[in-house]
Amino acid sequence: MTGTTYTVPPIPPDAENTTWIDAGSISIGVEYRLLDDAELAANYQGEQMEEIQAATGGDAVEDNGVSLHVAGTADGHEYLRFDMFERGPHYHYIQPSGESQTIVDYDRVAMGPMLAWVLERIRNRLPVMLSRAGGDALVPTLDATRIQAALVEVEKLATEAEAALAAQKPPAGGA
Repeated sequence: MTGTTYTVPPIPPDAENTTWIDAGSISIGVEYRLLDDAELAANYQGEQMEEIQAATGGDAVEDNGVSLHVAGTADGHEYLRFDMFERGPHYHYIQPSGESQTIVDYDRVAMGPMLAWVLERIRNRLPVMLSRAGGDALVPTLDATRIQAALVEVEKLATEAEAALAAQKPPAGGA
């Protein structure tokens, strides 16, 4: 198995910052995320926070970027998440219990820009990725035509969010 499995649920998508696109039996959410220590503290306490701190080595967490969430339309459960973060891009397989997730680091050097990779995975690897996340029941209900149509809007929204983020950065060498 690839990745690291954690016994903490993922931080849920922020409803105010997530646009959901209907793709039949799945929905795909596009969200700009800021992940920092305050966000972690707002979502984890006790043993869960200890597990997060152990995973980060106690270092401060500060990252941001676009996330794509793949959820079942009927059950609302998020099975897959692709965090196209600036510093630590990665993706999640989220078990139906919601009590564990496997996080896999993304290697930009080997695999190139993450958005193109993610869209390709959703187009061509979604059934096996959903199965890996415990979403076997969704696989026979997937509608490739609806997913492809939804990905047009998903790509547009994600590209706009990435461009807005890039516009906020100071030029190389400082302000």
